[in-house]
Amino acid sequence: MQNPKILVVDDDIEIRKLLQDLLERSHMRTQTAKSVAEARARLEAERFDLIVLDVMMPEEDGTSFCRQLRQESNVPIIMLSALGDAIDRILGIEMGADDYLPKPFNSRELIVRIKSLLRRAPPLRAGETHQSNQCIIFNEFKLFPETRCLKSETGPIELTSGEFSILLALIEHAPRVLSRDQLLDLSRGASSNPFDRSIDTHISRLRRKLEQDPRRPALIKTVRNFGYAFAAKINRAAK
Repeated sequence: MQNPKILVVDDDIEIRKLLQDLLERSHMRTQTAKSVAEARARLEAERFDLIVLDVMMPEEDGTSFCRQLRQESNVPIIMLSALGDAIDRILGIEMGADDYLPKPFNSRELIVRIKSLLRRAPPLRAGETHQSNQCIIFNEFKLFPETRCLKSETGPIELTSGEFSILLALIEHAPRVLSRDQLLDLSRGASSNPFDRSIDTHISRLRRKLEQDPRRPALIKTVRNFGYAFAAKINRAAK
């Protein structure tokens, strides 16, 4: 994606300036917002390809904003926070973030993570559909890799970029069992972190969206002490 448009949301003016300079040097068009309210106004006025979102902000925090965004958009979100504990990272992913980076962050690592997300096809907003000639069919679902769209018999299912990439990796390698590290490599490539346990959170969210009973998963099986495998019968067909 050439010259992607990025929205940086952070209440610290120095961090906003640092991020804007960093992103623009990497040929990314960048706008900033100092609060969730200002970010909402910018999102109503135009569309962005990715959001860099701070967690700790006055009035309304980034976590609640991320959760609300996920109800209406699949735009990739990278959360930044001084809270670097695993539980905080998992909470951010649980709320719908595609990636999470603790402060202080390495500038090069942030750019790599942003580019990794942007290499994926543009996300679909709620209510948007695109045409595709190929689809993957399993159970009552149809997956369209070219447009990153998942549909059920009742309509579209919203997936984050991370959820979609993990689901596609499991399907493309079925019935092979994939470890967490393999799923990280396949879904996030160079941005993966060998100590990142967010795969489990993504899997849990996918199960809630796809499984009839997430506590007894039939589509995405857990292989104890190793990883996950996709268990449904898969068919490929033209639309």
